[in-house]
Amino acid sequence: MNNQRSFFFNVDWVTVFIYLALCTIGWFNIHSAVFDERHPGILDFKTDYSKQLLYILISLVIGIVILLLESRFITALAPAFYGITLLLLLLVLVVGRSVGGNAAWISLGGGFKLQPSEFAKFTTCLLLARYLSATNVRITEWRSFLTAGAIIGVPMLLILMQPDMGSTLVFYSLIFVLYREGLSPYFLVISALFIILFLTSILYTPIYVVAVISLVALLIIALFRKNRRLVVAMITGLAICIAFVFSVKFIYNHVLQPHQKVRIDIVLGIKSDPRGQGYNVNQSKIAIGSGKFWGKGYLHGTQTKYSFVPAQSTDFIFCTVGEEWGFAGSVVVLGLYLFLVLRIIFLAERQRSPFSRIYGYGVASIIFFHVIINIATTIGLAPVIGIPLPMISYGGSSLLNFTMLIFVLVKLDSNRMGIV
Repeated sequence: MNNQRSFFFNVDWVTVFIYLALCTIGWFNIHSAVFDERHPGILDFKTDYSKQLLYILISLVIGIVILLLESRFITALAPAFYGITLLLLLLVLVVGRSVGGNAAWISLGGGFKLQPSEFAKFTTCLLLARYLSATNVRITEWRSFLTAGAIIGVPMLLILMQPDMGSTLVFYSLIFVLYREGLSPYFLVISALFIILFLTSILYTPIYVVAVISLVALLIIALFRKNRRLVVAMITGLAICIAFVFSVKFIYNHVLQPHQKVRIDIVLGIKSDPRGQGYNVNQSKIAIGSGKFWGKGYLHGTQTKYSFVPAQSTDFIFCTVGEEWGFAGSVVVLGLYLFLVLRIIFLAERQRSPFSRIYGYGVASIIFFHVIINIATTIGLAPVIGIPLPMISYGGSSLLNFTMLIFVLVKLDSNRMGIV
């Protein structure tokens, strides 16, 4: 009886309410985006909105089951969950069904598919939290840092082989978890510099980029030549940067698919292809802009109704929000996401268990990355890489992944006065 009372009183219903609100918003927007007058019923599983309703119900059942589990069960089985996910990622390389150019799906029959890369985000968060919360682990030590990097890197590599660049990049957001646990801020600065170097390597001739960074490095060495450690660090950094510049050009020319190169070129302004690879983004921006302040109203979006925007129920679902709900509705959706991320960080910081805190930051990082990249894609600020909008985009694997991410944190928080 006490356990039941504790369950109902300790659950953070604020987080659960935001989750339910986003799921509801998602369902209505999916319904509007792909509404078919020939199948108006919401229980006709020939339509995406009927399937999404089923996914929501299944997710709620899974969420309730998670809340009823013992927290120690979740912690203890983290390595097993991670291992199963790696096996599924290996399996998808053999029997994977290609969707949108990525062999990332396992067919379950009846039109239903499983995307293991989505669940890898959840299981990686669990194992990373378990490892970093161990008493003998210090992220400032190279051994611990490399082990944590391997936990994140192995699923990244397997997903990259599909190849699913979007899902691969999501794992990089976990660097914020490492930073929270003591990783030097220099790593964040270095990461930002490498992003800048990546962009300049594409925009300009590599030899010019190398010349500029070499000149900067030589000036710093000349000014601080008496500091031997700094000189050695600058020479090492310069060698790494030069290798990086030429590797970026090689990957860009010989590894990336033609459509991926065009998408990057469009975002960087190198090319304009409004009728080809840039069509999706161009139509998405038109849809969002046409909504003005209050939007055109539910089921009244012309860009949505006449299917001008491909993938409008999945990767480009936000254009439906913008067109039918307008600026006001878009602000509400963004506000809910901001509130959710801040709430998750609040929950993480009040945990007594290092495992729960680390896991909470992992959840916040993944959701934040998804929201930023998805919306940046729909308004043309980022290349199209297939990142769904959490709880709003159509898709069972994505919804189940975010459900498990959020409800496990809620469960851990409900037990924060105990020991996990």
